[in-house]
Amino acid sequence: QVQLVESGGGLVQPGGSLRLSCAASISIFSINIMAWYRQAPGKERESVATINSDGATNYADSVKGRFTISRDNAKNTVYLQMNSLKPEDTAAYYCYAYKILPTSRSWGQGTQVTVSP
Repeated sequence: QVQLVESGGGLVQPGGSLRLSCAASISIFSINIMAWYRQAPGKERESVATINSDGATNYADSVKGRFTISRDNAKNTVYLQMNSLKPEDTAAYYCYAYKILPTSRSWGQGTQVTVSP
């Protein structure tokens, strides 16, 4: 299992920005897919953005053009830059790591993002 620690959440006004960080306990060179998910109260957890070991990224339609996922291999950290935040972005955000060999799926503890006037 990979230990993941998120940080960077908080309260922000609509239109504002936040950057989430996810620090991994191992070299992220060995992690095939890293991703950010979010879960709002009463809703299912949903994928927000993914980045694979080649650097290829994928985004949910709801965040395209506003959020950017990136990885710093030297720091074993993945980031989620969130711009033009909307109230509907309010949720707990979770970091996720998937390794193929050996197979493991790991979650962080989550960080709360609240977008409100």
